[in-house]
Amino acid sequence: MSRTCTICSHEKRGDIEAAVVAGTSYRDIARRFETSKDAIARHASEHIRASLRASEVVKEEARGLDVVKQLKDINATTLAILASVKSETGKEFLALQAIDRVCKQLELQAKLLGDIDAPQVNIFVTAEWHSIRTTIVAALSPYPEARIAVAEALSSLEQP
Repeated sequence: MSRTCTICSHEKRGDIEAAVVAGTSYRDIARRFETSKDAIARHASEHIRASLRASEVVKEEARGLDVVKQLKDINATTLAILASVKSETGKEFLALQAIDRVCKQLELQAKLLGDIDAPQVNIFVTAEWHSIRTTIVAALSPYPEARIAVAEALSSLEQP
């Protein structure tokens, strides 16, 4: 049967946790609240850190949702502007700007929501990679066994 955490049942639990979060040494906290340094350490590792991590995750999610909500609001406003100028003669340029803005907002929203992956760059098709590969193989020409081993290793990297 596991023991009850003495800090969880301590009458000054809130003050103890505030001191832990503030970075006060466990020894000073234990002395001030007449408890053991080990009890403070156990409580901090088993109870405080888990709840802090959970609250940080919630805060991050709230920030992310707020950004997406704001973007959706801006997108709705932009679409309203587009609808209002679409039918007006002489406002074609403004309509095109609104369309461009909507496209950029949708792309940003998709990235934020994870619907679009970040672009991947294939270094094996760049001129720089071919130059580096050629330089490495040329530098190894006095060492045929090493040159073959490096060439094979480089070729295996280039295979999809």
